[in-house]
Amino acid sequence: MSSLVSVDFEVFGHVQGVCFRMYTEQEGRRLGLVGWVKNTSAGTVVGQLQGPGAVVEEMKVWLSREGSPSSRITRASFSNQRSIQRLELSGFNTRF
Repeated sequence: MSSLVSVDFEVFGHVQGVCFRMYTEQEGRRLGLVGWVKNTSAGTVVGQLQGPGAVVEEMKVWLSREGSPSSRITRASFSNQRSIQRLELSGFNTRF
């Protein structure tokens, strides 16, 4: 089993009003990750992912390049990546 990691993310571009949070939740759940996602007042989407390192890397690529069908991602930044002993969150949901 690969080691678990936690990482924070922020996605920039046309990512609000295009179901980005819903698609992020769906993709995170499909991959078996836990975490959360929310819109910011600055027009970006932020969140946190936790799960096996290789799967988190796959989700990072999705957040950087794919997103929701109507979104236009200009860039994604990832910070505070760290190894964790066990998952600190449960499920994958949207925060408000």
